Amino acid sequence: MTILNKIPCTIVTGFLGAGKTTLVRHAIEHNDGRRLAIIVNEFGDVGFDGSLLAECGIPGCDADAVVELPNGCICCTVADDFVPALNKLLDRPEPPEHILIETSGLALPKPLVQAFNWPAIRSRVTVDGVVAVVDGPAVASGAFADDPEAMAAQAAADASVDHENPLEEVFEDQLLCADLVVMNKSDLLDEAERARVRAEVEAHLPRAVKLVETAHGALDPRVLLGLNAAAEDDLASRPSHHETEEDHDHDDFESVALPVKAAGSPEDLAARVAKAAEVAGVLRIKGFCAVADKPMRLVVQGVGRRVAHHYDRPWRPGEHRDGTLVVIGLTGFDKDAVAAALKG
Repeated sequence: MTILNKIPCTIVTGFLGAGKTTLVRHAIEHNDGRRLAIIVNEFGDVGFDGSLLAECGIPGCDADAVVELPNGCICCTVADDFVPALNKLLDRPEPPEHILIETSGLALPKPLVQAFNWPAIRSRVTVDGVVAVVDGPAVASGAFADDPEAMAAQAAADASVDHENPLEEVFEDQLLCADLVVMNKSDLLDEAERARVRAEVEAHLPRAVKLVETAHGALDPRVLLGLNAAAEDDLASRPSHHETEEDHDHDDFESVALPVKAAGSPEDLAARVAKAAEVAGVLRIKGFCAVADKPMRLVVQGVGRRVAHHYDRPWRPGEHRDGTLVVIGLTGFDKDAVAAALKG
């Protein structure tokens, strides 16, 4: 079977909060009628991104088209989760014409690319391309450079840490595997900052890779899909700190799901999330919450100390409205302090 007979898969990687889900949603909305399927992976046991996609209301993007793999990075659960999920999609009476795979923000893409050489799927699919989404403002602020405060918190929790900066390591591995780099949130940067981010990203790239700038993940699917990289046959040009799913773990990071009572206003909840984000080691906060006397569900997202919120849909009749926020951070971050900040 040649590459022309295989179903193309695009791996969308990128650090926590870079805008992967927004990019995938835009691709679905502007895919010109192609039959797409989406596999979404999350770090933690509470689904968020998959729900956002499955309930976005875009034709062709519903619960049948979205497969969610929570509770672990996909790069560590290839055999147990990813390959069976992929085979289920491929075995449908009308299989997808293209599959988008959104990894967890902490996943390393190379072990996932290597999985496409497994006999169970090699003859059926190919990696059309690995797309690394970069949070422009996060890079500009030095989020992936050495952070003495964060590293001190991690070292206090785990004396066996054997590398200097786990954030930089994940960020670099994602770039090293990329066929396309998307510098997202470029509208939040001035010209000098954009040039500095480009230079930093390009310094990590092992070969010539196209870099495009976007705002709100608005990238034409014709740029995102159809790269024809066959990345599984090009592993040698994609170096990694961790070559396989067996030789790495995610002990540097952990997550917790915290209940949140209905807020008096979105602004009140955003202020509490911002306060929680100030706790040393906290990297990402996201979830769904209720607002008193409002019929709509509130989506809350914190990336570093930037907090955004919006209503996405009405609460359904009888739906449980207790809010839950997933907090991801460096191992040993103070969960009690985060919980206290979220209570207000």
